[in-house]
Amino acid sequence: MRSRALFFVVLLSLLFAISCKVEPKEINYGQDHCLLCDMTVVDKSHSAQYVTKKGRAYMFDAVECMVMKVNKDKNEDLMEFLLVADYANPGNLVDAKTATYLISEKIKSPMGANLSAFSSEEIAQKFLNENGGKLFTWDQLKIELSN
Repeated sequence: MRSRALFFVVLLSLLFAISCKVEPKEINYGQDHCLLCDMTVVDKSHSAQYVTKKGRAYMFDAVECMVMKVNKDKNEDLMEFLLVADYANPGNLVDAKTATYLISEKIKSPMGANLSAFSSEEIAQKFLNENGGKLFTWDQLKIELSN
């Protein structure tokens, strides 16, 4: 009888641990709204998401909205995930802190910052060569958009 009780305690503990897993959520394009500007998230090339350490996911219609929200709230240390859409692979979210960013007048983004994110510096450099502009790291971008 005691082993059965122990089994149920272990099982319940595992179920609790699994249900509390913090992970990104799927963006429901055309339905989710941007936390900052309340626009509907539709552009798979420029969307973003952050997930708090408590597991709450918030969507953004543009990378610049997420950066401005993080800058305004100064809450980056509360985030488990900061994710941005890879412009070269629409719908694929990559780590915002390791992405490379391009601001180029030739690549329009939903909120007008002409900001796109790329999974690697090499890919971003290719788009820079084709479209002009300027490359940024995550930390540089936060400074650039705080002005």
